[in-house]
Formats: sequence, structure tokens, C-alpha cells
Amino acid sequence: MGGFFGTILEKKECNMELFYGTDYQSHLGTRRGGMATISDEGEFFRAIHSLEKTYFRTKFEDELGKFKGRKGIGVISDTDAQPMLTNSHLGRFAIVTVAKINNLEALAKKMLDEGMHLSEFSSGRINPTELIALLIIKGKTFVEGIENVFNSIDGSCSMLLLTENGIIAARDRWGRTPIVVGRKADNSGMAVTTESTAFPNLGYEIEHYVGPGEIVRITADGMEQMRKPNEEMQICSFMWIYYGFPTSCYEGRNVEEMRFETGRSMGEKDETVVDTCSGIPDSGVGMAIGYAAGHKVPFTKGISKYTPTWPRSFMPSNQDMRNVVAKMKLIPNKAMLDGRRCLFCDDSIVRGTQLRDHSKTLKDLGAKEVHMRIACPPLVYACPFINFSASKNELELIARRVIMDLETHKEEATTLSEAHTTESVDIPEERLKLYTQTGSPEYNAMVAEIARRLKLDSLKFSTIEDIIAAIGLPKCKVCTHCFDGSSCHTRLK
Repeated sequence: MGGFFGTILEKKECNMELFYGTDYQSHLGTRRGGMATISDEGEFFRAIHSLEKTYFRTKFEDELGKFKGRKGIGVISDTDAQPMLTNSHLGRFAIVTVAKINNLEALAKKMLDEGMHLSEFSSGRINPTELIALLIIKGKTFVEGIENVFNSIDGSCSMLLLTENGIIAARDRWGRTPIVVGRKADNSGMAVTTESTAFPNLGYEIEHYVGPGEIVRITADGMEQMRKPNEEMQICSFMWIYYGFPTSCYEGRNVEEMRFETGRSMGEKDETVVDTCSGIPDSGVGMAIGYAAGHKVPFTKGISKYTPTWPRSFMPSNQDMRNVVAKMKLIPNKAMLDGRRCLFCDDSIVRGTQLRDHSKTLKDLGAKEVHMRIACPPLVYACPFINFSASKNELELIARRVIMDLETHKEEATTLSEAHTTESVDIPEERLKLYTQTGSPEYNAMVAEIARRLKLDSLKFSTIEDIIAAIGLPKCKVCTHCFDGSSCHTRLK
């Protein structure tokens, strides 16, 4: 996915705050990091580094001195190299984005046909942030240019623009990813970020949650609205379930608070008898604490994450290496498992490989029973709106594979790689929808089969209703597409 941070200070240089504020986005991306500042004399300073074999701090700490100026923007990206620097009739600016553009090639072709050019490439591919910058400069103003982005792309895009007159923040028109504005407690500066977890230690307090499609400009002493927010919103529910750091807030709702409530609600309703409850680090822990409270069972650390060398989620592109990393960073504790009926909470089940390995290991270490509770419903649809996972097609989702096998009366593929290459069978949408309805015969058969394949004594998923209740927003403002296939098709103006 990715996250960004921008800051503008009244009296002092921003490089240290920009460095730490951007670093606080590291759980959102693992591929590239970048920062840009502009001095009072109008000179831009920029650096971009690969993070695929190291961490943000190790790449930028030694060169902080070169970032001059009182305002700057930074990004941790899972996609392209950024920030981009642009000089145009709108003025000079740097830009960072959190985006997924499904019609990237079509837009690039259209621009080339119009006589424009694309100079930046990442791994031989078009750089989405450069394309977004070109769409912006087609407008007569920054607002008109950003609206051109909103009206041109299929997918989502939130962005920060570092200009000579302040930092412009524009949230995706459907609000699929968040932007939060903060103000210094002593009024000496402003900041804007994807993750509000960057604020407390830097002395900021939340000032404003940028609305869907809203455009604001921040200066050292305040915020100016440049475009009003849209009424409709589809913020990704996974911001709370998986992506978000526990101390972050979106739309006024804290991440850890939401996870606790999801677990508490499930724990109160669950009649399964267990001895302990544990969370799969990191994003399953908040739910597990809530489940333990609701189910009135001890919370224990049956699995711990080895944080000295795995402080965040590092995901190599090679799937075999991903499996090795997933195993090595999580260490089960035999003393907390042996002879006990153990229940574990996790944020989601995507492919199922890691969980299948975990359940076998836990049983080998003496767990009498292994039960799993998942913070969201089964993932039946791939996400077309943000970069949720590395899945290339829906058959990589274990729920979708099980549905296909149940519909075609086939047995489980012999290996995971075989499952990934199995040809898809078109399943009528009305049949798929039956598997997304909690408690239907089809849903129950799917969950039972997933539990069997993962060698679990029981498996239960949260419902969409419980997720919405825990988030506290109306269902129409939260995207649940990957669970139920719902989506918005209205074109906003």
C-alpha cells in the first residue's frame, strides 16, 4: 500500500520531523522510501532509496543534513519511486501518492498520443506518480488538475504536493485511504499524514480528518480548504482490520479500539470452550485482547514476534521466501501451549499457507486443540481499489479456491502452487453471493472446508455487521468489496 507525511514549521528546519514522521509510515510499505524539502530560497532537495533489503532509517539518517527548508514531504511506497519533482505553468512542486491505477497503460497511451512524454520508469514500468503529476498540470489550477486525476483514474489516489506556497493534501475522491491534518500544540507548525500515529511524539494534535475528494492547503500557521469533500465515502475497512498501526485514528475511530471491540463482540457470542486466547502478531493482538475480555478467558502470548530483526512486516517478492519469512519471525511458546485448548485471533486469511503451517506447529508443540477466529469475513473477491495484497488473481484467495472446488465438486489441489495455476471456472455471481452470506448452507460449507484444509479444530469469521458496528460508520461509507463484492459505480463530479 504505502503512506506519506508532510510538515511545515514556522521557525525551524523540518528535516528531523520529516524523517521521523515518514518513518512512522513504515508498516504500510516495504519497497521504496523518499523525502523532499524546499528551502526558503526556493531550492528543492530530494532523495529516494530502495527499502527492499533494509529499513527507512538506515537509508536516510546519514543524509538528513542535506534536506534544507522548513517544509517537506516524505513517503513509504510499495509501488513506485517517489517523490517526483515537476516544473510547470502551475509552478514547481514535489508530489507523493498512495495510489492504485488500474487504467495506467491506457492513460499513458492517451498522454503520449497528445504529445506528452513519460520520463520516469520503475523496474521498466510506467511510474504512476509521474503520470498523476502530468494529469495535474493539465489543469489551469492545482484544484482543477487534481480533479482531473479524480475523473481520469480507475482505482484510487491520495496525494501530497509540496509547493512554494505550502503543502497541498488531496484525499482520494471516494476516501478509500485516509489523510489526517495535525497542528502543533504551541501553534508553531502543521503536519499532514496517512497515519496519525506519527503525531504524538512529534508534538501534533489531530486538527482535521480530510474528507473524500477534499483538497486542503497547509501552511505553518493553519489550513485552507481548497475543495469541499464529497458526501459519499468508501473508506477501506482493512485500514482498521489490518493496515493501521494501533495508535492511529481514521474518521475519529482508533485502530486498536476497533480491533478490541471486534474481538469482544465475537468472544461474547462464541460458545467454544477454550483455555487461552492469543493473537497472531501484530494485527491480531488487539482482537485477541478483546476476545479474551468478551469470552472471559486468559489472554496469553502463545506466539511472539521476534522484533529485534523483524520490527515490521517485511515481504519479499518471491513467494517461497515470503513463506520462510512469515515462519521465521513468529515464534510459538511451548510453555503456553502444551496440553491446552488454544484459541488464536488473526486479522484475515488470504492464501492460508502461513496459517496451515502455524496450526501444524502448534499441535506439534503440544496444543490440545487449535481454534482460529478471524477479524473479518472470508476474502472472496480481490481488491480493485487499493494495493491490499500481492495476490495476482482471485484463485490465490483460499476462500475463492474452496468455493470453486465446492461448486465443481473437485478435491483440494495437491500443492499450493498447483492451486494457483488451476484454471478458473466461471461461477455465476448469484452463486458467489450465497457464500458471502453468514450462516447460509454455502457459507457454512466453505468455512468448514477451509478449517479442514488448515487442520483447525474450529474456525469462525467476524461478520460484516460486527465490523461496521466496531468501526462506527454507516455501512454505505465503508468499503467491504473483498468480503461481499459490493462496490460504488456512481461517477462523482
